Amino acid sequence: MSFRRRQYSTINIGKNGLTEQVVEEIKRRLKREKVVKVRVLRNSPLREMDRRRMAETIAEAVQAELCSVRGFTILLVKRE
Repeated sequence: MSFRRRQYSTINIGKNGLTEQVVEEIKRRLKREKVVKVRVLRNSPLREMDRRRMAETIAEAVQAELCSVRGFTILLVKRE
C-alpha cells in the first residue's frame, strides 16, 4: 500500500496534549478515512518524550497501527 503523494486528514495536538477529545477525534477520522496524519505542535507536552515513544503512545491510545514517524508528524493506519 503506497502512502505517498496523498492528502491525509490532519489532526494537531497542542498545549493540552492527548486529551480524550483528541483521541475520539482521531478514532472517528480513522474509521472514516483509514489513514490519519497527526502533528504534535511545539507547545505540546508530548514533545518532552522521545519521538518514537510518543508516536507509539498515541497509536496505542487510538488502537491504530503506526505507519511512519517523521519528526513530530505521525502517520496512523486503522487496524483491520
